[in-house]
Amino acid sequence: MDRSELLHERAPVALRTGASTQPTIVVNPEWTYQRMDGFGAAITDSSASVLYRLAPGARDEAVRQLFGLEKNGIGVSFLRQPIGSSDFTAAAEHYTYDDVPAGQTDFGLRRFSVDHDRAQILPLLRQARKINPQLRILGTPWSPPAWMKSGDSLVGGRLKDDPAIYDAYARYLVKFVQAYAAAGVPIDYLTVQNEPQNRKPGGYPGTDMPVRQEAAVIERLGPLLKKVSPRTKILGYDHNWQTHPGDVASTPAGEDPETDYPYRLLDTPAAKWIAGTAYHCYSGDPSAQTALHDAYPEKGVWFTECSGSHGVGDTDEQIFRGTLTWHARTLAIGVTRNWGKSVVNWNIALDSTGGPHLGGCATCTGLLTVLPDGTVRPDAEFFTIGHLSKFVRPGAVRIASTSFGTTGWNGQIMDVAFRNPDGSTAIVVHNENDDPRTFAVALGSRIFEYTLPGGALATFVLPRSVDARPGEIPLTGATALASPPGEGAPLAVDGDAATRWSSGAAQAPGQYLQVDLGATRVFRKVAIDSGGNLGDYARAWQLAVSRDGVTWTTAASGTGTGQLTTVDLRPTRARYLRITSTGSSTSWWSVADLRLYR
Repeated sequence: MDRSELLHERAPVALRTGASTQPTIVVNPEWTYQRMDGFGAAITDSSASVLYRLAPGARDEAVRQLFGLEKNGIGVSFLRQPIGSSDFTAAAEHYTYDDVPAGQTDFGLRRFSVDHDRAQILPLLRQARKINPQLRILGTPWSPPAWMKSGDSLVGGRLKDDPAIYDAYARYLVKFVQAYAAAGVPIDYLTVQNEPQNRKPGGYPGTDMPVRQEAAVIERLGPLLKKVSPRTKILGYDHNWQTHPGDVASTPAGEDPETDYPYRLLDTPAAKWIAGTAYHCYSGDPSAQTALHDAYPEKGVWFTECSGSHGVGDTDEQIFRGTLTWHARTLAIGVTRNWGKSVVNWNIALDSTGGPHLGGCATCTGLLTVLPDGTVRPDAEFFTIGHLSKFVRPGAVRIASTSFGTTGWNGQIMDVAFRNPDGSTAIVVHNENDDPRTFAVALGSRIFEYTLPGGALATFVLPRSVDARPGEIPLTGATALASPPGEGAPLAVDGDAATRWSSGAAQAPGQYLQVDLGATRVFRKVAIDSGGNLGDYARAWQLAVSRDGVTWTTAASGTGTGQLTTVDLRPTRARYLRITSTGSSTSWWSVADLRLYR
């Protein structure tokens, strides 16, 4: 938070058996979600220019710091590369790979060339791939060549509504893939337009590309890629979690603003060629990724761009603090807990003025900042990406874990967990609060406690030998009611520990939470998790079960000692559970998560 402890290894935590009185992150490797592709940024033209200001030895060290894993390296594993110019270019003018004089065309693409990239960008990409052979690369254009567009400009406009143009643009993108592969940089993913609803870019390349045009290009691009580069997968959309209000306002008169753009695109025939959807951070929140995943579970979700200061104030430390905390909760954890297969920031390196750039973002920050004296400073995005890329390896699978925080900030501990290809478990934890918070992590029969400073981000790696087979029973379709109704009984069975039922009043005998599992289940253990608000656990409780909701049997009773109460039972068959408070306390009683185990 204040740079007092930058990313480094601390003393090992002590694993033990037993329970904790603290809020407890319960990790369940049996429940798996998306497979991770990687984490990183972009070697833009500006980033390459800034890195080439360094002496060769210093530049090599900076590249090793970004892509290596030794010493202070963070092992960046995913890059999103502009196809031609973006707002972050050090060139005097914006460019594509097939620029011709105004009024001319090049349908044969005879003028196509990636020579601009051979001096700096491609050497850096080859060096990065040599250091990290698992590196994956996504190519994205900010604009087609101007001769393909209405207005004949890279800034604004649309593709000309002509099948010959759609065909030429698809071939242009394929030639990029082929040229980069020939230069030693194979392309794993491709989008056809950066931010297709950004109709009025501020002095930098951009293109308004409605769904019908993007679909038309992809229908031509897909078969070509399958033939010449089958490894290259197409991602759709590549824009914000929700359509920005400014983009809605700029919709041409009489046209649909297409605020459901990614859904419409996946409903077109082009969807057969689309591996998934790419998202940015500049409007909306990561829950949009889960909504799309639920609608199209066979398609993947990638997060491909975010940058910009989130600090309150204008000093370097204020910017560092605000950017780190926002990125930690929203991207490192929020994106990955919402099906994101990648977390990719914008520039991998910039100078101390946030440049050079030609139009566009004036508040963007790089993973690395090259200072006027020639030294290199890792900044907030380096560390938020590093807590993922250094410890969560490509091919890792996200696994279930309880998390008490929210991307909107509620001052709690939030986390995300992964099982790496080598069998180790990585758990990324962020303390949203400004004050230190103590928490526990439980994996199977092992547990540890840790106190995280205010605003800090930490990653814990547990070896393969620490395993768990918890046998948790999904509560899909479960319903709940409570007395007093409090803050909403269904929140206790929604599978989200950041939400909770709470009594809304001091604990008293007779308060209860009753759950209908929807069908008779057999279980041996019940976990009553009171979440992140210390003291909200039932001081004394009774657990009753029923098969019909009429006749009840007391299954267990006891006293609470901390946030997580685990009740071991003999094999019990029931449809209904009722947890009743039998004690008193000035604290409210909360249940953030109720879990059953076989």
